[in-house]
Order: sequence, then C-alpha cells, then structure tokens
Amino acid sequence: MIRGNKIGLRAQHEADTPVLHAVLYNDVATRSRQDPRPWRPIPPGSAHSPYAVAEPSDEAAFFSVVELDSQELVGAAGLWGIDTHNRSAHLGISVLPDFRGRGFSPDIVRVLCEYGFAVRGLQRLQVETMADNAPMIAAAKRAGFTIEGTLRRSAWVYGAFLDEVILGLLAHEWTP
Repeated sequence: MIRGNKIGLRAQHEADTPVLHAVLYNDVATRSRQDPRPWRPIPPGSAHSPYAVAEPSDEAAFFSVVELDSQELVGAAGLWGIDTHNRSAHLGISVLPDFRGRGFSPDIVRVLCEYGFAVRGLQRLQVETMADNAPMIAAAKRAGFTIEGTLRRSAWVYGAFLDEVILGLLAHEWTP
C-alpha cells in the first residue's frame, strides 16, 4: 500500500468491485462525466465492469482507495495510458459519494503522483476533467498541477457538450 496523510492506495480486491460498480458505474450522469465512451448497462459481476479486478499491466495501474484510520473503501484511482517511451500517463480518481467533501481528493492525487513519479519514473502526469468539476481542478492544483488549456465543447456528457480542462504536472515540478 502507498500511504498518504488520510488515504492509502492498495490493490483492488474482488470485494471492492460490487460496491464501486453499483455506486460509481451505475450513476449514469456522473459516470458519463468520467469516461468519453457512452455509458452502457453492464451487469453486476461482469468482467467488463471498469472496476473488475484486472491483471497487472504496463499501460495502466488501478487502485482501490481506503481511508487509513478505518480501512473503509473510499473509491478508486489510477494511472492509465502509461507511455513508457515518453514517460507520461493520465491520472484519475473516483470518490464514493459518502466520502466526498472530506478532503480525500487532494491526498489521493498526491499519492498517485508519488506512484507515477517515484515508483514508475514518469516525467509527466496529466488530468482531463470537465471545466465545471471544481473539486478535481482544486485537488490537482493543490498537488502542483498547472492548467494547460481548455478544450471548448469537446466532451459529450449526458445530452450536452461541455468544456474540458487539461492540467499537467512534470516530475521536476512535483514536491513529494
């Protein structure tokens, strides 16, 4: 487990999948904001769930997020699109509704940065989020990310086009 101040990132457990799938995936409006692909119904227990435990991969690293004090499941987080040649990756988090607004997101982002820069030796991490996702933008900025641009009306989200903000952090800018 990689530990932050409030949370830890650990391997996904089979017991995490039903909770993450039911609460995060089946919230269609929220899930549509996180994934550029259209939402489609996936039954519980399916290997196609984005929260299904997967074999280790060089291209992605997905974690379950747990609160350190209680060991309760807080959400999911990961790096994907890991490019070992250019030493870059994309970063994302999903926090269960009961844990939102409790200050976990900045800690999750910082711990993912530690994993990306210190463990994986990456040079760049990138966040893409909707322009109205103030909590994610704030969490990324608190971890040192810089807003690099806005892609106007680039994301089709539940019936409307939304702007997408791109944030980046380079290894030499990161403060452990």
